[in-house]
Amino acid sequence: MTSSAPVNIGEAARLSGISTRMVRHYESLGLLGEVHRTDSGYRQYSAAEVHTLRFIKRSRDMGFSMEQVAELVSLWHNRRRTSVTVKRIAQSHLDELEQRIAAMQGMQRTLAHLVHCCHGDQRPDCPILDDLARIA
Repeated sequence: MTSSAPVNIGEAARLSGISTRMVRHYESLGLLGEVHRTDSGYRQYSAAEVHTLRFIKRSRDMGFSMEQVAELVSLWHNRRRTSVTVKRIAQSHLDELEQRIAAMQGMQRTLAHLVHCCHGDQRPDCPILDDLARIA
C-alpha cells in the first residue's frame, strides 16, 4: 500500500491477493479484529489490516489450517510472544506435510507400477482395475 488512507473491501482484496468473499470470511472469524465502517456501513480497511490479510494469505498458501492461521496471527500481533510457540506450530505443520508427501510418493510409486504393468490394449485384463478391486 502506498498510502495510509483506508481502502474499501475491493481494494483491500486486490492489495492482499484474496477475494472479497474471503476477506469477509476472515473478518467473520475474528482474524482482523473490528474493521472500521463508514456511517453508511461500508468496511474501511487500514494498511495494517491489509498487511494482516497478506499474512493470512501467505499462511494459507503455506498450507496452515485456519486454526493454525488464527494462532499465528495472534502470535504475530503479540509482541510479548516467544518464538518457541511459533516454531512449535510450524514444526507440527512441517511434520504433517512430510507425512502427506511420503503418502503421496507411495501412491505415485504404486500407480506408476500399475500403469507400467497395464498393456493398455484391446484386451479386457487390467492390473490397475485388479489392484483397485483388491480387498485389503
